[in-house]
Amino acid sequence: MTQSRFLRSARITAAGLAVGALLLTGCSANQGSQSNAGGSAESALLTIPREDMGTFVRNFNPFAPTVAPMTQQAIYESLLIYNPAEGDTTPWLATEWTAAEDGKSITFTLRDGVKWSDGQPLVPADVVTTFALQKKIKGGYDYLETVTAEGADKVTFSFKTPWSPALYDLGQLSILPDHVWSKLADPEKEANETPVGTGPYTEVDTFQAQSFVLKKNPNYWQPEKQKIAGIKMLAFAGNDGANLAAANGDVDWAPQYMPNIEKTFISKDPEHRKYWFPPTGAMINWQLNTTKAPFNDTDVRKALSMAVDRDQVTKIGMSGYTKPADCTGLSGNYETWKNKEVQDNCDWTKLDLDAANKILDDAGYAKGADGKRTLKDGKPFEFKISVGAASSDWLSVANVISQNLAEIGVTAKVDSPDWAAVVAGYETGDFDSGIVWSANDPSPYKYFAGLMGSATVKPVGEKAFENYHRFAAPDADALLTEFAAAADEDTQHDVVDKLQEEYSSLAPVIPLFAGPEWGAFTDTRFTGWPTADNPYATLSVRTPTTVLVLTTLEPRK
Repeated sequence: MTQSRFLRSARITAAGLAVGALLLTGCSANQGSQSNAGGSAESALLTIPREDMGTFVRNFNPFAPTVAPMTQQAIYESLLIYNPAEGDTTPWLATEWTAAEDGKSITFTLRDGVKWSDGQPLVPADVVTTFALQKKIKGGYDYLETVTAEGADKVTFSFKTPWSPALYDLGQLSILPDHVWSKLADPEKEANETPVGTGPYTEVDTFQAQSFVLKKNPNYWQPEKQKIAGIKMLAFAGNDGANLAAANGDVDWAPQYMPNIEKTFISKDPEHRKYWFPPTGAMINWQLNTTKAPFNDTDVRKALSMAVDRDQVTKIGMSGYTKPADCTGLSGNYETWKNKEVQDNCDWTKLDLDAANKILDDAGYAKGADGKRTLKDGKPFEFKISVGAASSDWLSVANVISQNLAEIGVTAKVDSPDWAAVVAGYETGDFDSGIVWSANDPSPYKYFAGLMGSATVKPVGEKAFENYHRFAAPDADALLTEFAAAADEDTQHDVVDKLQEEYSSLAPVIPLFAGPEWGAFTDTRFTGWPTADNPYATLSVRTPTTVLVLTTLEPRK
């Protein structure tokens, strides 16, 4: 599954029995959509599975933990869109932006002629209200001093200090209509069942527990790009059901992990079925709750890392689709940022059971006659690895790690409730360890800020939306501040080299492997998909580039 995107915004609902119900009744998972294939191509619905939601809740509030899929991809839009597949940026609700010479502000110019789906115009107040709500409800953006409307079409963001990473942080937040959200008594709890957005597909046509349909925004600012009739989302309680629907041809877009994809998916129709897993800057990390002993011990974190067989993890857990991590913690788009010295002298991300055993022995985590270790207080050295039950891929990864750790006398039990419970534990700090998808931005700033920056650390019991492991390093803070103040890329590269040295020294998390952006499709009904030859977007349905796909696809003639 693409747990990644779920973790970026924690939008999961409880798992249900949608797959079984569909199979027991003998119906196609996409029966309603396939019926369109017999009619005009223009009436066909683009059908997409959601593999981590057994049931949908009619909630289109982007601040809600149970927000319906496509809320921030088809209904609401952002000022700009960064495409990690090609490294380019597309102006969207904003046509241009200008950074102040002192690096302490950015002014965006809003696109003329954009209307909300209810016909009201996009205005600067929409942006101002959006950021006020974001800061109040979910926090973050601590560097922001003010957000100010400037005339009829401009918004200026002023910062407390120079802040070079701000552009994408600000530019990719979904913008909400002030004339709707400023009037709500409790925006955080509002279900927003009939959303008003600027996106291409805003109209909730039908909504059921296992499926819902979004139809065209009647006032979209790019009507010539609304070539598909609408979107149909299907709920599945795990990868297996979603993969079966893809294999059977019941969906058009399959953005989830599929083992042995050549055999299970492509081979059934190689002319029309394709997949593309571009590496992005995201890293899959095993995060240990550093507020708990022994995870607050750098030596322990490194010893556990040395016990993990990453070749086995990527081969068994990820079907060989990705590559093991190294001590830089960087991958994909960040290859050009790597500190070669750190990479070449890497030891703690390589399998070395002898070294792992020695570190734990020397640190006082004794191994008993039964071969199992104890903590310094005599209690068993055991803990949980929390992974959502719907994620067959990450469950496999966790099980491999569990087996690896047994080789050094450490007991790690895989805990697999639904993702909602897992994420709730991450957010409040009530967990031992878990597998988490990292931030992905044009530069590694946000990645390291979310792993070692004190600004991202929340006390246990207070909700965190990143840095679940709750780790901070003063030296990293100083480097992050230096990066943010730097306007030239050479200086930023020098700072990132030092951040990697700090990361490798402290091992705030245990990097496992580069995070591929899952995506497969069939072009029997729709054409214009992004591919390695035409990487105008990724094939994710949970990132800002999703709207680029929705406004490019068209029915097959």
